[in-house]
Amino acid sequence: MLKLFRNLKPYTTPIAIVLILVLMQSLAELYLPTLMSDIVDKGIVHNDNPYIWRIGGFMLLIAFVSMICAVVSNYLSAKVGVGFGRDLRNKVFAHVENYSLREFDKIGTASLITRTTNDITQIQNITIMIMRMMISAPMMCIGGIIMALNKDTTLSWVIVVVIPILALAIYAIAGSAMPYFKAMQKKIDKINLVVREELTGIRVIRAFNRTEHEKKRFTEANADLTDTAIKVNKIMAFMMPIMMIVMNLTTIAIIWFGGIRIDEGNMQVGSLMAFLQYVMQIMFSLIMVSMMFVMLPRASASAVRINEVLDTVSDINDPATNAPEHKHGYVEFDNVTFSFPGAEQPAVRGITFSAGPGETTAIIGGTGSGKSTIINLIPRFYDVQSGSVRVNGVDVREISQEFLRSKVGYVPQKAVLFTGTISENIRYGKEDATDEEVRHAAEVAQATDFIGEMKEGYDSVISQGGTNVSGGQKQRLSIARALVRKPEIYIFDDSFSALDFKTDAKLRQALKGETADATVLIVAQRVSTVMDADRIIVLDEGEVAGIGTHKELMSTCEVYREIVSSQLSEEEIA
Repeated sequence: MLKLFRNLKPYTTPIAIVLILVLMQSLAELYLPTLMSDIVDKGIVHNDNPYIWRIGGFMLLIAFVSMICAVVSNYLSAKVGVGFGRDLRNKVFAHVENYSLREFDKIGTASLITRTTNDITQIQNITIMIMRMMISAPMMCIGGIIMALNKDTTLSWVIVVVIPILALAIYAIAGSAMPYFKAMQKKIDKINLVVREELTGIRVIRAFNRTEHEKKRFTEANADLTDTAIKVNKIMAFMMPIMMIVMNLTTIAIIWFGGIRIDEGNMQVGSLMAFLQYVMQIMFSLIMVSMMFVMLPRASASAVRINEVLDTVSDINDPATNAPEHKHGYVEFDNVTFSFPGAEQPAVRGITFSAGPGETTAIIGGTGSGKSTIINLIPRFYDVQSGSVRVNGVDVREISQEFLRSKVGYVPQKAVLFTGTISENIRYGKEDATDEEVRHAAEVAQATDFIGEMKEGYDSVISQGGTNVSGGQKQRLSIARALVRKPEIYIFDDSFSALDFKTDAKLRQALKGETADATVLIVAQRVSTVMDADRIIVLDEGEVAGIGTHKELMSTCEVYREIVSSQLSEEEIA
């Protein structure tokens, strides 16, 4: 947690002010029992009313100053805590954005959401608590001990006995609770995972009548978290009763032995009252510390998880400078091999091919043959294990990710739209695109028909996840988003699968004119989509089974012939 607190450096000034105000508040509260003792021993005993009024008024002034210090310090501590939480969320989010897909796969999306929200909230809350309590509690405890010793040294042996008992109880309870707090954060991850899967897959769940099964999954995850929370709260529930028992027994002991000392003439009534208040202040400061220990174990577990995110460095690093380019719009794979983390065999191996401007290169193959993997290596979502991927004659590892991806127009296998208007979604590819460029991209992507039918046209709002448009409409908007960028390299990762044959044919025809000077790579399942490509790469179990035109492959590649015969009739093949 101390590692995270280094991020409090911008708040040094308000923290210093809080420390000063807390010190003033603590000194004021420590001074009040002494003033009350003077009122009793000097004012009431001697029936000196002017003295009582004078000291009483001074007590009110001290109490007012203490109140002002408390209000301002609480305000500043809350402001610092919330600002710290905001900065930490920004830092975590910015760091996660630099992750490669490998790190996302490792930590998990649901866990990253929990760490960015719930875990940081725990740290934010403990920061506020520390500034309010963790600073004032030691001051009150140490100051109370000094003032109590000043009032009566002999009676202070009660404090010597009590403090170790309380400290030991707090340590034992907090130590027992720590493992459960760590487990709770993981169980919150599990709930987030289940909820996320249920909300994103609601159509599939209902289509297969698995609602009850998903309810059971959530109930089990929820019950697991609840059981752990009950266990930890049962442990922490011992804290307050133990504190109250010790406090009450301490009060009895002080009054008992204090009464004996008063009877012997070694102590005055006011001093006993002040001594009792100082001991109560010491006890309450320890209760404040115990409240901290209720939150500290969980915050510590959260801090470990946040540090894990911040300490996880992407295995994709940008070079200091971009290597000079020698070509324009070229993509080359040179004996590329890549494996996913934990996989027994490479996803692709020995891949070698090149693609240049004005050419359409299609990649086809069975499910799991490595088509999308190859595509993901071009914008450097992953780094290769061996070989090299070159763009414009330069290894992608020698180019910054931002510079590399500015050359690519990428249409993913699963069309993703964002909350906002249709125009905003298309401009996601080029922020400063004019209205004319947006309309032209939509026209080429064959999206103008359904956009025109919408009430607000290009200003129509896309709901979260694009649920108010069909799969084919989402794909066309995704294609328009890539087209408006006018990149050197177009990547279509099975981006025509949701289109009917007529729209598919019209779109491919329109793309020919639009992408004439660019390099086009298409991953497809349909033979009809790739037949006219300048180069077709056939993959089989992660390896290249053949490269050539449709006509060449029909005579040289058995795998391609099998794919064609499974999709086309004999008349179409002929």
